Amino acid sequence: MTARQIRSYGPRMALTAYDLSGRTALVTGAASGIGRASAVLLAQAGADVHCADIDTEGLAGTLDLIAKAPGRGAAHTLDVTDRAAVAALVGSVAAGEGRLDIAAAIAGIVHTGPALETTDEDLERVLAVNLKGVLYLCQEAARAMIADGAPGSIITMSSGSVDVGYPGLLPYSVSKAAVVQLTRTFATELGPHRIRVNSVAPGWIRTPMMAPGPAPGHPETAARLATPEQIAERAPLGRVGEPEDVAHSVLFLASDASAYLTGQIIRPNGGLTMPW
Repeated sequence: MTARQIRSYGPRMALTAYDLSGRTALVTGAASGIGRASAVLLAQAGADVHCADIDTEGLAGTLDLIAKAPGRGAAHTLDVTDRAAVAALVGSVAAGEGRLDIAAAIAGIVHTGPALETTDEDLERVLAVNLKGVLYLCQEAARAMIADGAPGSIITMSSGSVDVGYPGLLPYSVSKAAVVQLTRTFATELGPHRIRVNSVAPGWIRTPMMAPGPAPGHPETAARLATPEQIAERAPLGRVGEPEDVAHSVLFLASDASAYLTGQIIRPNGGLTMPW
């Protein structure tokens, strides 16, 4: 590396690498938890963030946080299992903004129960949201980005459950493992179009999905499998994760700071899983 190249990596680049000013982002699952934290952080970085979720009331809360950031956001009620609805929303956002730079497929649900008792309905319900919903957004976002001709970033949400065999999480773990392969395939096919596709695989994060009882707008959500105290004892960092911990990984993958990353799995999990 020449002296000139070294100088180019100065404070200014450190600040601008994460600057999303002038870019448009679409985030599913934005009504709560990781999706909400990611939407707010992307807005703080300068992006115009379109927030989508089936939970309309939760979306209103997210927009309030974005406005206080301060930032710019819009809310869209969306069922990610509806392919036509996903296509319509992506088309509307891309047409209205003139571009779609970032798509984050964060919407997800969990089902708990013994593997031997998993029914077709259990599996199909989780796969519809966690796999098909991700597929639909990736496809439609990719089409919009290719048509625009500019570089883009697609971010999926996997899970630490893909690295270990957690009991009671068969449909969820299977769906998230499938997301990993989906991410790698899209990354391979979209690379020539300058579209990066990466995934975030969080560990135990303090979100409504992990709290006892159903999350607002998500009746499928099951009770958590472990308490925060139990998780903190097992984690090398000695604590559970917060949505903001994951949101920073989303921002990294959305920004130019990760311009040479694609097909990768980022694991903000406090050290709970360390794959070989």
